Amino acid sequence: MLTSCSTTERLNKAATTQGVIKASVVLPDYPQDCRALTPHAAVDVGAELRSVLVRERGQLDKANARVGRCGQFYDDVKSKYGKSP
Repeated sequence: MLTSCSTTERLNKAATTQGVIKASVVLPDYPQDCRALTPHAAVDVGAELRSVLVRERGQLDKANARVGRCGQFYDDVKSKYGKSP
């Protein structure tokens, strides 16, 4: 019986040590740019519809570029710190 208690104690100690090691990983801060919202393009009274659409598409392009940068940031973090199941 002493052998099984000793084995259990060693397993518990090893599990605790592994937990401490894994818990000590400090992830980098999420970029502030990834939290920013992209506003709609301003609509000026009397503006031509086509120019409003062009400006709105430009805002969408900015938002999509941000999504790409933030996705790349996450992929980079995951490759460095993440574990596959």
